Amino acid sequence: MNRMFSLAAAVLLALGLAGPAGAAPPRPAAPAWHPGVPPLATRWTGEVGPDNALPEYPRPQFTRARWQNLNGVWQFAEADTGQAPPVGRDLSERVLVPYPIESALSGIQRHEDRMWYRRTFEVPAGWRVGAGNRLLLHFGAVDYDARVWVNGVQVATHRGGYDSFDADVTDALTTGPQELIVWAEDLTDATGQPIGKQRRTSDHGIFYQGSSGIWRTVWMEPVAPAHLEGLTTTPDVPAGVLRLTAQVADGAGLTVRAVARAGGRVVGRASGAAGAPLAVPVPQARLWSPDSPFLYDLDVTLYRGGRAVDAVGSYFGMRQIGTARGADGRLRITLNGRILFHLANLDQGFWPDGLNTAPTDAALKFDLQQDKRMGFNAVRKHIKVEPDRWYYWADRLGLMVWQDMPATNTGPMPQQWRGQFESELHEMVREHRSWTSIVAWVPFNEGWGEWDRAATGRIADEVKAQDPSRLVNAHSGVNCCNSHGDAGRGDVIDFHQYLGPAYLSPSGERVAIDGEHGGYGLKVANHMWFGDGHAYEMEPDSATLTGRYVANQQDVLASARACGISASVYTQLTDVEGEVNGFFTYDRQVAKMDLGQVRAINTRIIAQADGSAGQVPQPPPGTPGLTGVAFYPLDGTGADQAGDHDATLVGGAAFVAGHHGQAVALDGATQYLDAGAPILDTAADYTAAAWVKLDRVDGAFQTVVSQDGPTTSDFYLQYAGADQRFAMSFAGVRALAPIRPEPGRWYHLAGVRDTVKGELRLYVDGELAGTSSACRPRSAPTGNTVIGRGRYGGNPVDFLDGTVDQVHLYDRALSATEIRQLFESGA
Repeated sequence: MNRMFSLAAAVLLALGLAGPAGAAPPRPAAPAWHPGVPPLATRWTGEVGPDNALPEYPRPQFTRARWQNLNGVWQFAEADTGQAPPVGRDLSERVLVPYPIESALSGIQRHEDRMWYRRTFEVPAGWRVGAGNRLLLHFGAVDYDARVWVNGVQVATHRGGYDSFDADVTDALTTGPQELIVWAEDLTDATGQPIGKQRRTSDHGIFYQGSSGIWRTVWMEPVAPAHLEGLTTTPDVPAGVLRLTAQVADGAGLTVRAVARAGGRVVGRASGAAGAPLAVPVPQARLWSPDSPFLYDLDVTLYRGGRAVDAVGSYFGMRQIGTARGADGRLRITLNGRILFHLANLDQGFWPDGLNTAPTDAALKFDLQQDKRMGFNAVRKHIKVEPDRWYYWADRLGLMVWQDMPATNTGPMPQQWRGQFESELHEMVREHRSWTSIVAWVPFNEGWGEWDRAATGRIADEVKAQDPSRLVNAHSGVNCCNSHGDAGRGDVIDFHQYLGPAYLSPSGERVAIDGEHGGYGLKVANHMWFGDGHAYEMEPDSATLTGRYVANQQDVLASARACGISASVYTQLTDVEGEVNGFFTYDRQVAKMDLGQVRAINTRIIAQADGSAGQVPQPPPGTPGLTGVAFYPLDGTGADQAGDHDATLVGGAAFVAGHHGQAVALDGATQYLDAGAPILDTAADYTAAAWVKLDRVDGAFQTVVSQDGPTTSDFYLQYAGADQRFAMSFAGVRALAPIRPEPGRWYHLAGVRDTVKGELRLYVDGELAGTSSACRPRSAPTGNTVIGRGRYGGNPVDFLDGTVDQVHLYDRALSATEIRQLFESGA
């Protein structure tokens, strides 16, 4: 353990080309590490080598002066199931740690289900390990199951691909060089483990090449038997203190002292029993924000009596995340008590040379610098957890982070994996709850892995209980994909809308956000992973792409003003494999938009999406009375006349006995009535009412009243077959009645569009039956009002199979009292 080596011998040992001093020379044909050739190279690819594999201190919030990085060239081999560790045996290949084995930078560049890593290391004599100090071995992350041996003694096992683990290896040490062996197994999407976007094989779509094995820094440090194990820091801005708890090993009878500094000047001190909560004063705190990401230094020392036994350095920011109602009455997100729109980029954290692992720390920082350059103030870290230094740069640069939990496969999570998922979720929160930049936790994305809506709500509540200082977004994209529906829990309701943006309003005590939108794409020759790619909408050139982005972001501002969304997330920062919808190509070599225009619209949104009053246009008063701007009693006898207003009977529709006099019977296939003009101004408030009797109640949609738009109806007063309920709808938005209607029975339906409240309301037989957020600004009418069908994708659809009577159209939002009166009149 005390034997010293020359620098040249140490380098040879790291390369696997030499044994310990005094040992027999290695075989002449010993393998060497060589990097692979990535499909795309970044500007940092060539900087990576055996002596430059992420050499930075890996834990910026918990620093000690003495440590040693164990990244570099290790021996490597495929492992068999049940195989004993290769103690004392050379392995046949060389891998560069900490790059995942599928990456070019690892030098392996293939997937293995199971693998061995092996190397030796020396413990510096000055660390006095075994003579008063202990040795801790740290792994930033190993994907997915790991076992660790030192000198043939198993010292650690771990399950989880995104969290760190460590081991006290002191008792396994011997004299001389120490042998370190790691076994890892990663079956990726063949199991129910959390994997995010990783797949064993890329699908050329939205899932990518996986990353197996060691993918974050491995390192070691000496500590005293009694030592600090971690810090939990939470700023309390109203109280002017930092809440601090120091986790301590063997801390009975010990004392912790904490000192906060600003630019070297002491601003607060606190001390107390080890493991007990402390309140460190931070008077007249300088608050952290994206515009001023100020951070305080923090020194924490562990004492036995008056003697220091351990000390660590850290830092923190003073900031408070909350919600408040704007002047417009809508609930919005606040930072430090002031409304601040979170304008975020979707960041997936994949690299063409290192896959899950950025090639260098400068590369890791680069992505966040570009967010700031483009005027974003937030990042959604999308179903991946990054190394600590990523959050360090987010803290330093001033970016608010919405942190996702890595998802499992998209289907319901198998029962046997649910406990593991929840354990890893809470571990993610525990390990990351002291980062200033993280402002929200996101347990689920688009229902991937979700097994039960009630369980999703429970999980959101438990995360909130674990960390009350941040927002909890129970389910990003609750309207999408595999979602089981809104659990109604957490602080946020979050819709995804491509191309978007989403238009939704706060609900109760939950703010509303657009969790994903955009996805405009551009192909850049020689900068695509597969030589080709796709996006939600492809553009021909950079100017068009920039124009589409600016127009889309103007709609984001409209949604923030009219609907009250508090955040938006644009897809995405960079291309990833087959996805070419980034601001930058996957290799970070080409910016695909005019970033000056991007910054201009982004800064405008942040400045103007502030909850100001008067941003929602007030509708005109409309025509008084219950007759409306058009009334179709449907008592006529002519083939082209229907009551007081002309409405052409199309397809041979016939008059029959109605709810009040006569009505029109429709066949559910080709028949409807056409008013010949747009009767309603769908850009303002309106109400449509009718009596209807359905001949069948099944899974088919049936529209009672609608108004054609350019391709899709502006609204539908309908029977929604997918739900088997009556509804007042926009495309994709439905205010639904609670029960299934009966065939052959007359119902009175009234659908209301209220632009001030930003909602649709449905009344059935004079009673409020359903509401839905529908705050999207509507364009002026372009098509005819019709009775008995809708329009979708340019085609006539959803023909009514039944009888309709007494159709009223209003140029205002009728009150509940008026709708009750209309129903009771029978008209």
